[in-house]
Amino acid sequence: QVQLVESGGGSVQAGGSLRLSCVDSNSGYKYRPYNMGWFRQAPGKEREGVAGIDWGGSKIVADSVKGRFTISKDNAKNTLYLQMNSLKPEDTAMYYCAADYYAKYGRSAPDQFRYWGQGILVTVSS
Repeated sequence: QVQLVESGGGSVQAGGSLRLSCVDSNSGYKYRPYNMGWFRQAPGKEREGVAGIDWGGSKIVADSVKGRFTISKDNAKNTLYLQMNSLKPEDTAMYYCAADYYAKYGRSAPDQFRYWGQGILVTVSS
């Protein structure tokens, strides 16, 4: 069973940086070849994709964060990261990591991802 746990959120001023982490706490750091993604949901808005990485390491980043956010994965630790730089108030949202063996970020709707973390709050003040 995949169990995703996010960490690294918090409050930061505009222009600042945060790094989110997502670990599969049930994996025992054993590599699992699933596709993963970061999604976010701001109050009153629908969940939207931020970035994704497939099991082969191919990455996609949403246009809204391109050049500011970087997705990466440490397969040895089965941990997904989202480095967020030059944060803006509009980046304020709950951030979720997700994984699935078949759904793929950029080709699948969020609800096609089977495994989700509990979410972590990122607040960017102006």
